[in-house]
Amino acid sequence: MTTDTDLLAFAERHPRLFVLTGAGVSTESGIPDYRDAQGNWKRPPPVTFQAFLGEESTRKRYWARSMIGWRTMGHAQPGPAHHALAALESQGRIAMLLTQNVDGLHQAAGSRNVIDLHGRIDTVRCMACEHRLPRADFQAELLRLNPDWAALDARAAPDGDADLELRDFSGFNVPNCPVCGGLLKPDVVFFGESVPRPRVEAAYTALEAADGMLVVGSSLMVYSGFRFVQRAAERRLPVAALNLGLTRADSLLSLKVEAPIGPTLERLAGLLVPPDARVA
Repeated sequence: MTTDTDLLAFAERHPRLFVLTGAGVSTESGIPDYRDAQGNWKRPPPVTFQAFLGEESTRKRYWARSMIGWRTMGHAQPGPAHHALAALESQGRIAMLLTQNVDGLHQAAGSRNVIDLHGRIDTVRCMACEHRLPRADFQAELLRLNPDWAALDARAAPDGDADLELRDFSGFNVPNCPVCGGLLKPDVVFFGESVPRPRVEAAYTALEAADGMLVVGSSLMVYSGFRFVQRAAERRLPVAALNLGLTRADSLLSLKVEAPIGPTLERLAGLLVPPDARVA
C-alpha cells in the first residue's frame, strides 16, 4: 500500500512538477465534487454547451440555479490543498499548475503559474461581442431583476449553481449583454464545448519542460484533463496521483496515493526542501 512517504520520495526525485488539479482540491473549501470513488456521477451531468446556447429555458434554469449557488462559489476561500500547492510553487517545486477547476482558488492562495483549463466562473462573457464583466456585477443584476428568487435556498452544486428543483423557471429574468444585447454565458468551458487551443498548447509546452507529473483530486474521467496524462506517458514522464478513488489513468500511473488531499499536501510542503537549497 502506497503512502504519503512514497509521494515525498516521488517529489524528491522529480523536483520540477507539472501539476494537474481537479474538483477534489476544492471540496475542503465547501465546493462539492462531481464524482464518487468509482468515477461515477454523483448527480445529473452538468448542462451542455449546445443546450445552453440553443434553449432559452435551459439558460433561465441555469442562471436561476447559479444565482443561488453563487453564495457558495463566490465566497469560497482557499483550503489547505490550495495553500500547500502555492507553498510548493514558492519552493520551486511546481513548474506549472494546470487546473480543471473554475473557482480561482489556486490564484487566491498565491499560486502564480496557473493555467485555468476550463476558464473562470468569476467572469461572464458575451457570446456575440466578447465583452466580459465580473460575475459579482452580473449577480447584482440577477438579484435586481429577480427579487422574489433572492430568498430561496438550496444545496450547492459543483458547477457553481445549486440544486434548485421543482421550480417554474419560465418567469426568471436573464439580462443580456450591456454592450450589444447578446447572450451572456459564464466564461467557462461547458460540457460539449472545446477548450481554447492556446490553453492546451501552453499546457503541453509546460509539460514538456517538467520532469514529472502530479495529478491531485481528479478522476480524469473527462478527456480534457486525461489527455495530459496520455501525453506524459508518451514521453515516458513519470506520473503520480493523489486522489481518493478510481482514476481513468490508473494503468498509466507510476504511483497512486489514496489519502486526504489537504493534509497530505501540507505534510509534503512541510517536508520538502527547495531544490536549489539541497546540498550537492
